[in-house]
Amino acid sequence: MEYLDYILHFDKHLQVFINTYGTLVYGLLFLIVFMETGLVVTPFLPGDSLLFAAGALAANEANNLSIGVIIVLLIAAALCGDNSNYFIGKYLAKKGEGAKLFGIFTIRKDYLDKTHSFYEKHGARTIILARFVPIVRTFAPFVAGVGSMTYKKYITYCIAGAVLWVSSIALAGYFFGSLPWIKANFEKVVFGIILISLLPVGFEIIKHKFAKK
Repeated sequence: MEYLDYILHFDKHLQVFINTYGTLVYGLLFLIVFMETGLVVTPFLPGDSLLFAAGALAANEANNLSIGVIIVLLIAAALCGDNSNYFIGKYLAKKGEGAKLFGIFTIRKDYLDKTHSFYEKHGARTIILARFVPIVRTFAPFVAGVGSMTYKKYITYCIAGAVLWVSSIALAGYFFGSLPWIKANFEKVVFGIILISLLPVGFEIIKHKFAKK
């Protein structure tokens, strides 16, 4: 419950940090986005709510935050995280069948072959869509690495996804986050963002079921 409260009221927690440490908040934002996108074990960290809250707080001149700096910095954080995840996955793939991550995930040869085939065929769409889906965006780069998706292809769509994700949500917060209704109902906005983020997954599931029929 404490974690849920932290996510739903991230704007208030972030405001306290800004009041206490000022522009050092840039470092905190970078670290959270890097960990959420770059470490397989931390998919629970706030992503969408953090971007929206950061954009909303940047709109308040008293906070002395630049929306431009936030967007560029967090695009860089997302790319650093994604690439770390990708190369961890690729390292395990090179170790071959039987390789383990944190003693939990075991690599199998048939999984490697199927994953590689999937990412070579659908990787572009997967990397971009996954960026907007909580938890999935943490695992997608790792799986792309495990599947040995061609790096040139991977990084192209990884950059596109990072730019779209960070800029769209941060700017939404910047332009709409200061509206009285949104400030008073931030938790509802967060739930709405999460729900919208999950729509692509629902669409793909429904599409897959109809395709089978």
